[in-house]
Formats: sequence, structure tokens, C-alpha cells
Amino acid sequence: MELIQVILTSLLSISVLFLLTKLNGNKQISELTMFDYIVSITIGSISAELATELEKPLRPLVAMTIYAAVSALISFITAKSLKIRRFLFGHTIVLMENGNLYRKNLKKARIDLSEFLMQARTNGYFDIAGIDTAVLEPSGKISFLPFSANRPATPEDLKIVPKAEGIFLNVIMDGVILEKNLKTAGRDVNWLNNELKSQGVKRADGVFLATLDRNGTLNVFENREEKIVNDYFE
Repeated sequence: MELIQVILTSLLSISVLFLLTKLNGNKQISELTMFDYIVSITIGSISAELATELEKPLRPLVAMTIYAAVSALISFITAKSLKIRRFLFGHTIVLMENGNLYRKNLKKARIDLSEFLMQARTNGYFDIAGIDTAVLEPSGKISFLPFSANRPATPEDLKIVPKAEGIFLNVIMDGVILEKNLKTAGRDVNWLNNELKSQGVKRADGVFLATLDRNGTLNVFENREEKIVNDYFE
């Protein structure tokens, strides 16, 4: 009987945790504020407690709901008020501007020079002389703006108007033809089979992935069972 109760409370815990997660939106870990991160850990901890709470499972359930509701309420309020958002989650800190490092701002952000240089390298700036501005975001990530002469050229700089690429539709995945996507692209299975034959592919079930671009070009990736043993990066 006790085992059955543990199973039921575990399923309840997972269900509630899923619903509360959906309520608070889909954010990556890197996008969470410190408050959101702590709340998420706390809710997860309470959820684990709920799974094994046999006497009074209502208590952790209520606690989880309150934490999630307060988090959602704060998200709603901060979306409406810039002052409250800055008060709760902080604001950006300029660490570097016009090529000049601000030591006091680095100290305020609790970032030492070694960490700053590491962050610069991970963003592709091994020489910080190429950085115009560096800003610490409220999420804890550092945004870098290179000098105009060092940034990559854009089609606008080269006076080129590239063709719009649009989205790629998956029309075969793991040997299965996705007829709905074919229909969206204005194609059918007969057209697909003819395209496969023109590329030397006899059967669709031998295709690992096939994508179709907006220009009607079919890109086929066949199944490769052999194992690659070379380590190109050793």
C-alpha cells in the first residue's frame, strides 16, 4: 500500500511540476535571472519531497504552487514596470567603452580581469584591443561590441542583396516520409520519389534525412552505418 502511494505521489509531483514549468514559460538556463534560478531549484526540491511525503502531501503541493504563483506574478509585474524590473533583477553595467576598461565597474560586477579575458576569448576576442564596448547583462552574461573596422562585413556593406533563404522543411526523417510537410511545400510523394531517383537514391527508407528549401531543392542525407574512428581534433 505504501509503495502504491509513493508511485501516485511521484506521478502527482511530476504532473504538477510540468504544469508549473509551463506556467512560468520556456526559458533556457542561461536566460534565467538569479531569482528565477533559485525559485526553480526550490520548486524542484519541494517536488522531490512531495514524491515521498506520505502523511501530508498537500503541504509540499501548496508550497510548490505558491512559489510558482509568486514567480509568475513577479514576471508579470516586471514586464509592466521598468523600475521594478531594475530593482529586482538589476541593470546592465558597462565594463568597457571606447576601448577603455573601467576597473571600478569590474569590481562592482565582481568580475576580475582574468574572468573578463576568459569571457572575451569564449566570444572570439583573443585581442581585447578589437573590443569597443563590453556590457554585463542582468543575466550575468557579457555582451561585446567590436570596433566598426573589426566587425564582420554584412551584405549591406558590400552592397549585395542576398536571396531570402526561408525555412527548410524536413520531408524525410529516419526513412519516414513526412507527407504533411510535402503538402505544405506543394509537393507530393511521387515528386519526392522522382527526386530521390534523380539523385541515385532507390528507396526513401534508406534516407536518414531529407530537407526541402523554398527554391524546391531537395537535400538528401543517406543512412551511414559505418563508424568514423578518426579523431580530427587530436
